[in-house]
Amino acid sequence: MQKCHSIIVTGKVQDIGFRSIVEHIGRLFGMPGLVFNAKDGSVKILCCGEDSVIDNFTQTIKIRGEESGTEIEGIKEQVLPFDIELLHKFSKVSSDDEIDLGRKLDKGNFLLTDIKADTSKISDGINNLNIKFDAFSSRLERILEKLIER
Repeated sequence: MQKCHSIIVTGKVQDIGFRSIVEHIGRLFGMPGLVFNAKDGSVKILCCGEDSVIDNFTQTIKIRGEESGTEIEGIKEQVLPFDIELLHKFSKVSSDDEIDLGRKLDKGNFLLTDIKADTSKISDGINNLNIKFDAFSSRLERILEKLIER
């Protein structure tokens, strides 16, 4: 008998494409459902299916998620005591994309600031390479002059 389930996946599961993985797997399983990012950092899934299908689904998202770099700490599954009329095609909820986008831009800006701070050493490295190149070029000119004299 088909039942509706609430699944909560915790760990490093946001900002890495995990919702798309869950959506793809849900569609492969042909089950109705939706997946979305929660404010607490978890990913929440509502879906309906036979118990065996849900078990296979959760195992598959764990395996595929970890293969793609997701660090899953836990998967909590709960059978809901009521039915939910879900869209037939498994989908990810994009209503939180604006919040995600802002958070990702903030994170990107922070990382770029760190990169900018680290680039000072690049200039030193380029100067050292230029000094070595100039020395090599001078030596090469002297060698060429001696060859021409012969």
